[in-house]
Amino acid sequence: MNVIDGTARASSLESLLAAGWKPVDATGFIELVGPMLSKQEGDAVRYGFFSAPKHENRRGVIHGGMIATFADRALAMTSRRANDDLPQATIELSVRYVDAVQVGEFVEAVCEVVRKTRSVIFVRATFTAGSRVVATADGIWKVLVPKRALAPT
Repeated sequence: MNVIDGTARASSLESLLAAGWKPVDATGFIELVGPMLSKQEGDAVRYGFFSAPKHENRRGVIHGGMIATFADRALAMTSRRANDDLPQATIELSVRYVDAVQVGEFVEAVCEVVRKTRSVIFVRATFTAGSRVVATADGIWKVLVPKRALAPT
């Protein structure tokens, strides 16, 4: 899906919302780079974002930092779902850039948990723009002790 101007972007966003995509709550840094969308499909959730001029680099394509930020967020949300929504932190994130993303393209992430232990969760993803693979990523998340468990009794 290639979307260049604001009108086409709004129209495509409306069609995605009609197809079951929902805005992802975002605050802080993530709010600056979003908006992100999610779509529940059975037990899995897909994530996506529309690339915009604010995401482009000096070459006129989407900055690798935006792809890395999106990867961190999508993989982390996948990990957190697999961890009963408990707190966690990124230990490692590896991103491989496969193809350039153009301004206006919708980038989608399909993520999966590879392995979950009591202390870490391994996750990987493939990122596409239309039918093109534009990046792959994998990462490790540390399961944290919830703050309420640390409070004095």
